Amino acid sequence: MSCSVSGPRPAGRLAKVGDWLREHAGLIRLLQWLVVLVYAVLLIVPAVLPLPDETAHVWNHITLLAEFAFWGIWWPFVLLSMLLFGRLWCGVLCPEGALAEWAARHGKGRPIPRWMRWGGWPFVAFVCTTVYGQMVSVYQYPKAALLVLGGSTVAAMAVGYWYTRGKRAWCRYLCPVNGVFSLLSKLAPVHFRVNEAAWQASVANKRSIPIKAVDCAPLQPIRQMQGGSGCHMCGRCSSHRDAVALSWRSPSDEVVRLGASEADGWQTLLIVFGLQGVAIGAFHWSASPWFVAIKQALAEWLIDHEWFWPLDSNAPWWLFTHYPEKNDVFSWLDGGLLLAYIAATALVLGLGGMLSLALAVRSAGRWQWQRLHHLAQALIPLAGCGVFLGLTAVTLALLRGEGVYWFWINDLRLALLLAANLWSLWLAQGIVRQWCTGWRLLLPLLAFAAGLAWVDSAWGWLFWWW
Repeated sequence: MSCSVSGPRPAGRLAKVGDWLREHAGLIRLLQWLVVLVYAVLLIVPAVLPLPDETAHVWNHITLLAEFAFWGIWWPFVLLSMLLFGRLWCGVLCPEGALAEWAARHGKGRPIPRWMRWGGWPFVAFVCTTVYGQMVSVYQYPKAALLVLGGSTVAAMAVGYWYTRGKRAWCRYLCPVNGVFSLLSKLAPVHFRVNEAAWQASVANKRSIPIKAVDCAPLQPIRQMQGGSGCHMCGRCSSHRDAVALSWRSPSDEVVRLGASEADGWQTLLIVFGLQGVAIGAFHWSASPWFVAIKQALAEWLIDHEWFWPLDSNAPWWLFTHYPEKNDVFSWLDGGLLLAYIAATALVLGLGGMLSLALAVRSAGRWQWQRLHHLAQALIPLAGCGVFLGLTAVTLALLRGEGVYWFWINDLRLALLLAANLWSLWLAQGIVRQWCTGWRLLLPLLAFAAGLAWVDSAWGWLFWWW
């Protein structure tokens, strides 16, 4: 949800949707608890059951049903919802957020510590969760899903219990996908707009008109909010002081207009080295012929030098994948190489992306780091599309296991990548026009387009060339 501070108070159907959310807070809480119940069943029950055999299907085994629900539908389409509705998922449906807020209402109520406010947590949490998920094969095994998702939920409740009173400190600062959701929600075409004149009038009349404070769970400064990245779209502030209303906006507004002051280095790292680096490496490694070739070469070298312990597969399942009954066991070599492959992919793709951004900024005029961070925001559409395509690859793999094949899917992937590239390029030209005009736009946009092509090549290797 974003709040801008100009223009008259919007009216109409969309504003009424925001009011409906505020007026039906009880119904929303009930919906949240229903989602919590479904989440708990799909997360816990499969983890205590034997792994499914070859005869199991999505419709007759809860483990496969849960796998398809979490990784085939839940996560990819939650990401998509951020582009369409902002962080509505966070405020209305997220089980982790609901549990964190509930714990905070019954907890210690301590102030948020300084360490929690560190700006690097969204990047660090995303990288660590993504990499660890690959180490334990979170997409394939229910115990790994319980460990990663359930562990995050327990941590959210613990943070909620200790810090704030009825707020979502975990969601604001520590949630592993908070940074990703914050970036994608910048592109949403809806937001909550603030009418500053109406707000000031309500302040002037506060003695005659008592106004109850908004219970903003993600701790947003409603009057000062300029972007949608932190708001959970719960509607609790709708019509507050007769100055806040759900409204339409241009999907480019927040990136192009506000990025000049609000973009920062941690967001750039998350976009360039996280979503376009670590995430791509996580999706790539299992299908990479380079990974297999390097592994074989290293194994032969180790055997020749009689170093056998890296070939042992005695790591516990919570450290590296270890399911002998499925013939799926990581050796120490497998695990170490996985980490090295993801790190190398992130560095190669990330450094290439940073170089293209730097060239674009420099060719547009004077060098400023803030300009680079601003331009990096234009990569959000391609970065988000890539993660969506990577997650839907899991969806398609699960469907193939059920005998469902979509032979046209690569055409759709190509269309989505093309649309994301054009969207990113459109955002880039809107940003660069603030620095230069006319023919001078050409060089920075060409440099930016080279960065897009660099990332596109990684998806091309995965979907079309391997």
